[in-house]
Amino acid sequence: MNIQERMDSINSVIKNIAEFIQTNENIKDDFNEYLRTIGANAKGNVSLQTVGFSYILERNLGEDLKSIPQLYLENNKGLDKDTKTIVEAIDNSISSVFEIKKVTKNGFDMLNIVNERRYNIISLMKMTTFRGLGSGDYIIARIVNINGDYYLLEISGVLPATRKDDAYRFAVAKIIQNPELVYLDNPEKQKEIEDDVADIYKKFIDYFGKTEIITINKNADELIGMFNDFAEDGTKKDFQSLIVEPEEYKYFNVSEFNNSYDNFLENSLGGFSSHKETYDVGIIYDEELGLYAIPFYGTFNKIFEVKDYTKIVNYDTCIKYFLENDKFSANLIRNVANKHKNFMEIVNAVLAKNYTLEELLKTYKRRYIKNKIISSTTVLYRSSAFSSTLGIIEDNENKPQIDLSQKIGRNDPCPCGSGKKYKKCCGANV
Repeated sequence: MNIQERMDSINSVIKNIAEFIQTNENIKDDFNEYLRTIGANAKGNVSLQTVGFSYILERNLGEDLKSIPQLYLENNKGLDKDTKTIVEAIDNSISSVFEIKKVTKNGFDMLNIVNERRYNIISLMKMTTFRGLGSGDYIIARIVNINGDYYLLEISGVLPATRKDDAYRFAVAKIIQNPELVYLDNPEKQKEIEDDVADIYKKFIDYFGKTEIITINKNADELIGMFNDFAEDGTKKDFQSLIVEPEEYKYFNVSEFNNSYDNFLENSLGGFSSHKETYDVGIIYDEELGLYAIPFYGTFNKIFEVKDYTKIVNYDTCIKYFLENDKFSANLIRNVANKHKNFMEIVNAVLAKNYTLEELLKTYKRRYIKNKIISSTTVLYRSSAFSSTLGIIEDNENKPQIDLSQKIGRNDPCPCGSGKKYKKCCGANV
């Protein structure tokens, strides 16, 4: 099959999936409701390109929470092998931020700034559609790999070369939301990160003597910083004074967690110590998935430790928070369940269900069961986009010369005047 025939096949499959979601009795009402929520017109035929791929590839329906492509395959048993391959590939397509390196005759040569891999992409649309796009521009796009060739499914956003900072900020926001994007479709990067996970795990045990530490949010940043120093250069400071329990284990809403896109990155990376309220934070190292800093982890555990769990303020909301929050892995829930024999009894009482542990994880943590998702904290250490955003990777010609004969503390302000700590700026590679 030549390129044009392949493109025709992909476009045909896309058209058929678009028709499927508009006509299937079990899907069309949900799809029309989705259109109403985004302000689109539900009357008449709606193309997949019109509504984007967000509904098709991010919506999960039914008790088993199956994706739209999976439901399409189930409802169309007589599909040929080539069509099945295309549908499965679309189900596993990649959405990311790309820098255009070159505009080609039938697509783009692009750098995925999230997973740091370069791609030659074939466009399914006429290249005249992309007049005005050129080298150095950034696009938010979705691509699909079919038998080793990559095709452009959609472009949902465009940023000119002059807005590089915004492109990288958006890339880091995507990483924090979906850390697996850093090593998705890049096995070398995945191996590099997995090696980091194993190495840092040993250091965490060496430093703390266990895999879980619970303290108050006011101390969590400093405690993590002390461990980072130890992991980087072996500096081992006494941390015991920073292990402080909250006056009361209780769950409540923390205003700083209600991020809009405008302040998402700052709030995500700004640390816990600046928050007005005081609450507990678990600093946890998962041997498989890396380092986590989890608000209310102590409260979550306390629910299963006290004699009367209903005395824990907002215990039911806390349990639902840990189950429904997509940042908390299946491993985390399984570990808490393994520590407390009454875990499922209490969880089922709150949910009014009769789940087994595996049924609970299948319902609430399906993404983690299906994929290996290393923690965003761990992944960011190996992300060039993150390093660039923080200013670690900068053009040294734009920095003043620094007198390295003077002793500079790693936590001191950087002498270059950036406003960052020395270890996060000019001292990053020293």
